[in-house]
Amino acid sequence: MTRSEINSYIKEAEAIFKESKLLLPPWASWSVSDWEQNKENCENIFDSSLGWDLTDFGCGDYLGKGLLLVTIRNGNNSFDIKPYAEKIMIVKENQETPFHFHWSKTEDIINRGGGKLVIELYNSDKDEEFTNEPVVFLTDGIKREVAAGGRVVLVPGESITLKTGIYHRFYAEKGSGTVMAGEVSMTNDDASDNRFHDAPGRFPEIIEDEEPYRLLVGDYSRVLGGR
Repeated sequence: MTRSEINSYIKEAEAIFKESKLLLPPWASWSVSDWEQNKENCENIFDSSLGWDLTDFGCGDYLGKGLLLVTIRNGNNSFDIKPYAEKIMIVKENQETPFHFHWSKTEDIINRGGGKLVIELYNSDKDEEFTNEPVVFLTDGIKREVAAGGRVVLVPGESITLKTGIYHRFYAEKGSGTVMAGEVSMTNDDASDNRFHDAPGRFPEIIEDEEPYRLLVGDYSRVLGGR
């Protein structure tokens, strides 16, 4: 992806957040120079991977397979007593986050507004493959069940609880509009707790055709080297 594309998607997300009256932490609007001036006091932000994130899952087709998110709060299993995390995500129509599960993290995925959020589910077996068993889960505390590969459609305000080992992929339903989604979970560790079924890449290769509008989590160590 080009940096100019990333910048445009972040600006689009900021407009959605503003329209929804969702306020982000002050650092979410910092420039590169702001980060450079404040980096000595931001160790927890860096170590807990707080901030803007965007991925095309290594496929080179962000609008087909991709996700934009902001990690607002998160612990770090190495040293932090904070056992929880929260994210805000922008999910476009038919923009897939591919099938994956987590070994350690239980999470709620929430439709905060916009279109309809579609989530497809499979249980996993001991070899970490799909099973044909029905999937049992909760939506806002209500027990539900779908067949293997079944679809769950969340309208704004609804959420689903996903336990460890449940494969899930999600996207905004075509014709319903972009979804502003939320995630509330146990501590998030993208480096060691994501099991993608087809093992795509997590972070995009970036062509630097212009300056970053907002730093991504993956930019911290490179742009703020020596912190």
